Amino acid sequence: MELTWHGHSTWHVEVGGTSLLIDPFFDNPQTDLSADDVDAPDYVLLTHGHADHVADVGSFPDATVAATPELAAYVEDEYGVSDTAGFNLGGTVELGDAFVTMHRADHTNGLGTTYEQGSGGMPAGFVISDTKPTQVNDEESTTFYHAGDTGLMTEMRDVIGPFLEPDAAAVPIGDHFTMGPMQAAVAVDWLDVDHAFPQHYDSFPPIEQDPQDFVREVKGTGSDAEVHVLDGDETFEL
Repeated sequence: MELTWHGHSTWHVEVGGTSLLIDPFFDNPQTDLSADDVDAPDYVLLTHGHADHVADVGSFPDATVAATPELAAYVEDEYGVSDTAGFNLGGTVELGDAFVTMHRADHTNGLGTTYEQGSGGMPAGFVISDTKPTQVNDEESTTFYHAGDTGLMTEMRDVIGPFLEPDAAAVPIGDHFTMGPMQAAVAVDWLDVDHAFPQHYDSFPPIEQDPQDFVREVKGTGSDAEVHVLDGDETFEL
């Protein structure tokens, strides 16, 4: 599994022969790319409807957009998306070679930039694996958790970590709108992952952070997770 961070919460994930783009927003200072520079994905996954997560969804007209039914309908109407796959919290869908499980995130979900167009349903995170989740531990599987925009929640400790068993997690550290470094570090510890990536920081003034604070906080929890502070557009092989 290849994980490429394009800044903010935007990730390109390759699972076998399938490519997934999460929360496309290329107007951020950590990437040198525009949406037109990116290889077209097979699927676009949207965690929620805020503009800094859906801004570039219309740039990939041949991709299937997977999101809550409410958010899928919104991007059909507002961004001209023609192919959507609506699913919901707790559901697992097979998208090419990937199995994607939607899980809740603790956040808000107003649509667009004015937040006046209602709600896109519960905000979400995605657990992406190359095998279908089961209660039988599969040592051969590889699993990545994109936490979306979220605060710390006990589901990370009680459900996502022990049952969906991610090997790696991307967690927001920007504070103000999401978790900050301290609570994000607790999330990493609860998830019991081997690899952790900070996301959703330094894109605009309220969420400016030194990611080394997150590195120190993770160590402070006693977690064995290795923290990778990626440069924009950098790829990590999981």
